[in-house]
Amino acid sequence: MEDRIFLSSPHMSDEGYEMQFIKEAFDTNWIAPLGENVNQFEKELAAKVGSKTAAALSSGTAAIHLALKAAGVGEGDIVFCPTLTFSATANPIIYQNATPVFIDSNYETWNICPKALEQAFLKYPEVKAVIVVHLYGLSADMDKIMEICKKHNVPVIEDAAESLGTYYKGKHTGTFGDYGIFSFNGNKIITTSGGGMLVSNNEKKIAKARFWATQSRDQARHYQHSELGFNYRMSNVVAGIGRGQLKVLDQRVAKKKSIYEFYKRELAELEGIEFMPINEWNEPNYWLSSLTSNGKVRPLDIMEVLEKENIESRPLWKPMHKQPFFENYDFIGTEVSEKLFENGVCLPSDTKMTDGDLERVIKIIKGLWLD
Repeated sequence: MEDRIFLSSPHMSDEGYEMQFIKEAFDTNWIAPLGENVNQFEKELAAKVGSKTAAALSSGTAAIHLALKAAGVGEGDIVFCPTLTFSATANPIIYQNATPVFIDSNYETWNICPKALEQAFLKYPEVKAVIVVHLYGLSADMDKIMEICKKHNVPVIEDAAESLGTYYKGKHTGTFGDYGIFSFNGNKIITTSGGGMLVSNNEKKIAKARFWATQSRDQARHYQHSELGFNYRMSNVVAGIGRGQLKVLDQRVAKKKSIYEFYKRELAELEGIEFMPINEWNEPNYWLSSLTSNGKVRPLDIMEVLEKENIESRPLWKPMHKQPFFENYDFIGTEVSEKLFENGVCLPSDTKMTDGDLERVIKIIKGLWLD
């Protein structure tokens, strides 16, 4: 069996930046809970994406949860959420005892459809917040979405977990809405092993999020808590990894782009193949090179033949409104997200892949069309 090729695995810098910051945490004995790495990682990430301030948290999910709380979402409130996403986008809505309404995608972006969003506002004018996802590093059509949400005076939370390093019309995703969230899970374009970041231009709201994330401990000599708190803060060691990873973000985006371009060059002419949409206003981070196969070769055929050769691939996200836990919540749209799920596959996009690895993947896939 040849060496395994991963979908997207952690990739530490060749320069050893991460170990420098981890060593600093050990040398100063600031292992946890907070410390200079946390403070600096917040500042450096905010500066990188062009946001005023940020809070380093234990996960992207925690960041969405606190963003919803900061937006005033509570029991019985309605929150619009894309259906084509990972469950971590939708779960925090339930944490707040709110009600998700799932919105369909369009083929132009694979992200939330502005027309379906307009329909949702007509049906649920009382909606409390809108979550927008930038799927697989592809930005949603933010001008149209923000215009709609501003017209209805509803706060926007950008789930940019998969899109750190992606630009929409020259501006980083995660910085258009009232709140943006990033994830540093092990499979993301940069990783802290686990962790997330909440960004906003509202410094008071971020300060409040930090307060909630540290068990809502009041300023008092004794332990006093006037609000419900959470254990959501990032550790100083983990933040050190993040600081090192941030230094190589641009390198990782360049590598992801080269992987995508290789696949498209080699596979785009195969019958039934269409690649994820790259729009003129979109500069993706190409987190996962994804395509749809709508001909004689089905996505499952591709995934199974790769799996036999010790190569990891995945289907696109199964829509939330088709998930057993969420199937009783309302859905606005047609069948775009379902068709993308049925026909989609994410190809291995690991930044440690060699040219030989890419050739190996291509040869195996092309073989399906020769049978």
